Amino acid sequence: MSEQELAGVFQLDNGYWGYRYAIVINGKRTEKKKLKNELGKPFKTAKQAARERGVAIARAQAAAKMPTQKELVRKTVEEVFKEYCEKGRSGKAYATIKKQDSLWKNHLGKRFGKRYIDDISVAEIQDYLEELYYVEDRAYSYTESFLKMFYLLFGQAYSRNYLSVDDYNKLCVNKDTKIHMPKLKVDDDLDIVYFKEQEIELLDKYFEGTNAETAYMLGKFCGLRINECYGLKWENVDLENGIITIDRQMQYQEGLIKLVPLKTRNAKRKIYMCSKLKEYFRELQRQQARDKEELALQRQQNQTFIQDIDGKQVSSLELVNSLPNGKIQTVNSMKYHSRTLQGEYNIMFKYHYLRHTYGTNLATLNTPEHLLCNQMGHASSNVTHKYYIAISEKGVEELLKNLEKM
Repeated sequence: MSEQELAGVFQLDNGYWGYRYAIVINGKRTEKKKLKNELGKPFKTAKQAARERGVAIARAQAAAKMPTQKELVRKTVEEVFKEYCEKGRSGKAYATIKKQDSLWKNHLGKRFGKRYIDDISVAEIQDYLEELYYVEDRAYSYTESFLKMFYLLFGQAYSRNYLSVDDYNKLCVNKDTKIHMPKLKVDDDLDIVYFKEQEIELLDKYFEGTNAETAYMLGKFCGLRINECYGLKWENVDLENGIITIDRQMQYQEGLIKLVPLKTRNAKRKIYMCSKLKEYFRELQRQQARDKEELALQRQQNQTFIQDIDGKQVSSLELVNSLPNGKIQTVNSMKYHSRTLQGEYNIMFKYHYLRHTYGTNLATLNTPEHLLCNQMGHASSNVTHKYYIAISEKGVEELLKNLEKM
């Protein structure tokens, strides 16, 4: 770099670099000196310091030309969060609200609640996220929920004039400075988890004839989320056209079982059934007709009434996964089977892995990505794309075949 470009840049005793500048704006002289960037990291080279110096000067000059900004109102992080709860999250899903409240009560409120939101730096947030992930060994996805909360709080503060445009851009917009997730640990596994063919064969035998067989079939052949599975009503199963409509899910709210709206708009979808699943449901309907006659009194006595998405009461007998005697099955019904499969068969069974297996198999069979995205109910095709890059046994077999053709 030329001497002119390096003007105002100097080297420190520790080998790092810094910069200083003095400019006159509207007759007023302003001097600045910086030894670290916006993330609190030292400048490793003279070029880095010079570039940051140029940006800082340009920013100061641009700010001077802008019309006077309305004076900011200072608010603590706690005040911002309370205001968001009162005015900013109407329409949010119940589970989302409970998660936000938990993060605030157990973590963020204690650490940042009394601080003024315009005093919090990017470096401070980055240090906190790294502490959660590397030191406290929190899961990557759990740490990510903290990042989302910070974006939410800063966005709320900016919209209410508690945060300047420069600070908001620095925290949430500028690609080079905004808060972001820590670098993924080498041994962290965010890959798609799927069941191999021999495991599926074992699971088929295990679930056959059990009370959880229907839920298993829905996970295996439709890729349903567990809440969607247990919230499925018979009226949403169209055997004539081979379509299952997903428009609600089962959740525990305030200690009660309820049928509630899906979390995202894309989760509401129509799923196409394969012939094997259609035949299974036809037989299930025939069995239910027999149960209605043979177990009529038990079913009448054991049925449970729960709140549906329209606020009306609905009988557990209307749910696909109710037991023959009328008792309701819930999202907790798989816990026993997970423990049994782990203890007796050494299979780490999570219902959600059936969904991963469904998506991986369809991706391996070259299902168009937009169709798989629709069937899975993903809000973003980026999530669906993971199934196409997941390394499955079937995928490797196809790869080897293609290599041999070469």
